[in-house]
Amino acid sequence: MPAPPSRPGAGTNRFAGRPNPLTAPARRLVALARRGLHDPVVALTLRATAASTLSYVVALQLSNEPAPLTAPLTALLVVQVTLYSTLTTSVRRVNSVVVGVVIAIGFSAAMGLSWWSLGLIILASLTVGQFVRVDEFVNEVAISAMLVLGVTQVTSQAWDRVLETLIGAVVGLLFNLVFVPPVWVESAGQSVEDLARRARRLLLGIAEELGTPTPVERAAARLHEARRLDQAIADVDAALRQAEDSLRLNPRVQEGVVDRVLLRTGLDTLEICVVVIRVLARSLTDLAKRRERGEALLAPDVAVEMEELLGHLGGALVSFAVVVTAQVSRNAEEAEDRLASELAAARSVRERVAQMLLRRVQEHPGAWQLHGSLLAEIDRILDELDLEHRAQRLMEELDRASVANRDRFSRLGRLRRLARGERRGDGTKRARPPAPAARG
Repeated sequence: MPAPPSRPGAGTNRFAGRPNPLTAPARRLVALARRGLHDPVVALTLRATAASTLSYVVALQLSNEPAPLTAPLTALLVVQVTLYSTLTTSVRRVNSVVVGVVIAIGFSAAMGLSWWSLGLIILASLTVGQFVRVDEFVNEVAISAMLVLGVTQVTSQAWDRVLETLIGAVVGLLFNLVFVPPVWVESAGQSVEDLARRARRLLLGIAEELGTPTPVERAAARLHEARRLDQAIADVDAALRQAEDSLRLNPRVQEGVVDRVLLRTGLDTLEICVVVIRVLARSLTDLAKRRERGEALLAPDVAVEMEELLGHLGGALVSFAVVVTAQVSRNAEEAEDRLASELAAARSVRERVAQMLLRRVQEHPGAWQLHGSLLAEIDRILDELDLEHRAQRLMEELDRASVANRDRFSRLGRLRRLARGERRGDGTKRARPPAPAARG
């Protein structure tokens, strides 16, 4: 007996196929809620909100203004996801406001508010802001000067803006001192590993097409993918700079220099490998242009070996990234063993590929440059991922960091000695003049 016809939409979602504009934002909110305070965006949002509200409450008690909104605005700009960036931002923010107020007081004593005086004060503020090292707060110098000049010419109210700025900066700084921001090494390490996995997927995608007829358009698409991967390094570098800032002046961190050097040198190595992968994709695109339609990029036997070689290279990239982030994952030895085995297997396969390509070049000498470039690019990746090369690079960077710290502490020591009245580094103090004899 035939089954009765089902009603349209029965057993299915009647909203299926309809665009839902809230789907993407909802997914993002759910993802942020799951990550919670482990996400820099969530942490910054909550910290800035709490510090701004607290600074407004404090400013209501200390400022003469009925609505001291400059204090929460300053706290909102000052509070960052790291203690180091909060401190540096606080100094620049306060510096910019004080300079702007001083300029406005000087102008208000000589002239009133008009179109030409406004233009002059903006020009002067932006010019002076370039020399007082306020960085991104250059415009704040002009904004402070305009607000003070436009609202009032009373000096006491002008300094109320400085007071509110100090309140916002101090509250924001104290907030991050009491509630120390987390160390963002784990998120930076995750970014490094994600970059390595993307490079591995690209290598595997390239390897699958070596033994098949590959149009120039498809090879060019792989090249564009490699370029996008190269551009993604900027995002990883931003996450790494945030992690480096979180290690500075952080009481939770004992070996901040080592962590910074590990992550930075690891990203430098991956960046070189990504650039070489892009060059590899460029060489394969040029090789595809030489092939006739329907002809594979490489001979079947060479393609099989090359596919295995690129697979080992991709595995080595991921293992190297895990080694770099081993201070987070705590499986350094296992990752190093995998990396060593992947590199050994890749070198073994590389020798077989070299012999095969040598025979192919002897039969078809026209493509020897492209075949040679493939081997040269693979050798460069193998050399960058080598454990001995990695250890030597780490030692050089650690030595450079230790020299920089020693120089910095020696300068601080000289300043302390000068403050105590000492003249030389051997501890000899300046001779004080004898006290005059008391007159009888």
